[in-house]
Amino acid sequence: MDLLTIGAFAKASRLSPKALRLYDELELLRPARVDPVTGYRYYDRAQLEQARLVAWLRRLGMPLAGIRRVCALGPADAAAEIRAYWARVEAETAARRDLAVFLADHLATAASAPPRKDTVMLELRYCAHSDRGRVRPANQDTAYAGTRLLAVADGFGPAGGPAGRAAVAALKALDTAEVPAGSVLNLLEDAVQSATRAVHEVSSTDETGTTLTALLWTGSRLALVHIGDSRAYLLRAGELFRITHDHTLVQAMVDEGRLTPEEAAAHPQRSLLRKALSGGAPALPDLRLEDALPGDRYLLCSDGLSGVVPEDRIRRLLTDRTDPEDAVQALVDAANDAGGPDNIGCVVADLVTAAA
Repeated sequence: MDLLTIGAFAKASRLSPKALRLYDELELLRPARVDPVTGYRYYDRAQLEQARLVAWLRRLGMPLAGIRRVCALGPADAAAEIRAYWARVEAETAARRDLAVFLADHLATAASAPPRKDTVMLELRYCAHSDRGRVRPANQDTAYAGTRLLAVADGFGPAGGPAGRAAVAALKALDTAEVPAGSVLNLLEDAVQSATRAVHEVSSTDETGTTLTALLWTGSRLALVHIGDSRAYLLRAGELFRITHDHTLVQAMVDEGRLTPEEAAAHPQRSLLRKALSGGAPALPDLRLEDALPGDRYLLCSDGLSGVVPEDRIRRLLTDRTDPEDAVQALVDAANDAGGPDNIGCVVADLVTAAA
């Protein structure tokens, strides 16, 4: 067998002998032969490609278990595994970016706008409702509204209903008389971890899970928690703004320019989620602070509403119905009039001046 010494193999692979010894210890690249007396390592020329692959994967930051898995696969499957790994890295990076923006905004607001004695006190006036729709045999949507917390969850899979209810129930601990603005990040992080654990208790597989979209009122701003394809909208001065981003395969294709929004609306896989709370690997939700003004109206809804009622129709209904309960009923009716193909979770809340 024509073997290379570790020095020659290091030179040919452009790796250091130290790196090769480390790969051997980590069981990522074993020498073809080890001298039983001297312990000197020898490598086969055929191992050059694997050595370079291991080095590249380590530079990507792939965990050791992932590198072993890639090295054991054929070229096509290895390529697919690397793409899947990098998609997860990008999703996690995006979540950390949003968290950094969230934290920076929170600290900047605390520094530049200290509480004033003459600050107008605001509160939420709200209504929540969940409807089975006209097609589904059971309702897996959960809608909740309280003094501080608004939430919608859209469960999926065999135990989707319990998963959605468990996730929302975990957040209800935040619906207290007072939520300190300075502690909102820690509170949200703890609540999301509790929601994730609650979903895991319902199911330990990716087949069951839930979306989760929630707004937490701190007394001065609204903190948004979002994962999945349920949505949050803001109606301000007659204009409707979507303040969440769908975590779906189709939305990713729109972001990449592979689909137009019009094509996405009719795509057969438009409900295929890229992120959700499930029994599988943990996924990080979006976290963000939203500025709040008196007169703002918020809508949280599952895709049973947003998927069948156009946004201009949603805007008109939110504008025409001044009472949150009337608005919720009108929106649910509109979804059912459009065929009601899915469950409908809906919360409408107005930010109003608190009663003296």
